[in-house]
Amino acid sequence: QVHLVESGGGLVQPGGSLGLSCTASGSIFSINAMGWYRQRPGTRRELVARQFTAGTYGDSTESRFTISVDSAKNTVYLQMNNLRPEDTAVYFCWADIARTNSGYSLDYWGLGTQVTVSS
Repeated sequence: QVHLVESGGGLVQPGGSLGLSCTASGSIFSINAMGWYRQRPGTRRELVARQFTAGTYGDSTESRFTISVDSAKNTVYLQMNNLRPEDTAVYFCWADIARTNSGYSLDYWGLGTQVTVSS
């Protein structure tokens, strides 16, 4: 099995900063990419940022947020700055993980961590 465990969510005031982290553990051969999605109330889950572990390619939909991956620790981080009330959401960790050397990989998700931006 593979588990993704997030930490770092909470309540923050508008304009503040918050850092999230997520560590993958279990039966892992290789991790191709890690990232973060979020789901705001009443909306669909959406990509926030992702980083591929081979090379430097990544996606980000928020310039205020910075993603980084520590491959040695199977951990992805998200540093969120200048937070706004509309950033309030459940943030989900995501990873594309191969459990064997077959080249076949699957998406794995964490349970999510609540981020609330409010004064």
